[in-house]
Amino acid sequence: MPIYEYRCEACGHQKEHLQKMSDAPLTTCPACGKEHYVKLLSAAGFQLKGSGWYATDFKGGSKPASPPPCQTGEGSCSSCVAS
Repeated sequence: MPIYEYRCEACGHQKEHLQKMSDAPLTTCPACGKEHYVKLLSAAGFQLKGSGWYATDFKGGSKPASPPPCQTGEGSCSSCVAS
């Protein structure tokens, strides 16, 4: 479930709430009880790091050169590993 941040425009109270995406937005401030509680827009809470699928498949940059395929299929060219 996502965490949403709310702020009361009347008293300035600010708090995070754990809600389902399908839940209706909160409108009543838990501190003062007024109907001025609004959902804030904030940055996403994750960052892609490490050497997982993002770094290897989608990050961009140069890919290592692969050897050309064997022309004879017998493993006799210099790029093939003989079986």
